[in-house]
Amino acid sequence: MGILGSAIGGALGVAGSIFGGISASKAMKKVKKNIEGQMRDNEAWYDRRYNEDATQHADAQAALTTLEERLKQRNKAAAGTQAVMGGTEESVAAEKEANAQALANTTAQIAAAGQAQKNAVEQQYLNQKSSLNQALNNVEMNKAQAISSAVQGVAQAGGQIASAFDPQPVSAAGGN
Repeated sequence: MGILGSAIGGALGVAGSIFGGISASKAMKKVKKNIEGQMRDNEAWYDRRYNEDATQHADAQAALTTLEERLKQRNKAAAGTQAVMGGTEESVAAEKEANAQALANTTAQIAAAGQAQKNAVEQQYLNQKSSLNQALNNVEMNKAQAISSAVQGVAQAGGQIASAFDPQPVSAAGGN
């Protein structure tokens, strides 16, 4: 291969290395942007789910409404029994107290379930956050590797170009 051919080959190597590095960099920017979008989505999901009020969920509201209705019926029945049978005010008050305690217990159970849900949401959020951070780290490592490969390719091609213009050593005829 002549000097010109070596020089052209080396120049193409430089151009290829630079183009490859630029292409890899663009692809990694897209990947990084997607991961950052996933991180924002994960953060928004966490903020929404973690700050939910467990007592405001439809199932909790339905349970509380049903319980309150039953307790009202029991309180009316206790008052009716007291009026008809001649029971004491204390017995009606005790029934109302027991009913209020049942409502408080149910609300406490809903709150405890809500706290367990918050703990699960937090754990899922932290796992996803860790996974996304690892993905970002991988993108940065791949980016550094692509840059290194491109620089190495340019250096090799530059060396090929330089060697094409070096005069070839002439071997001496004869001995020592």
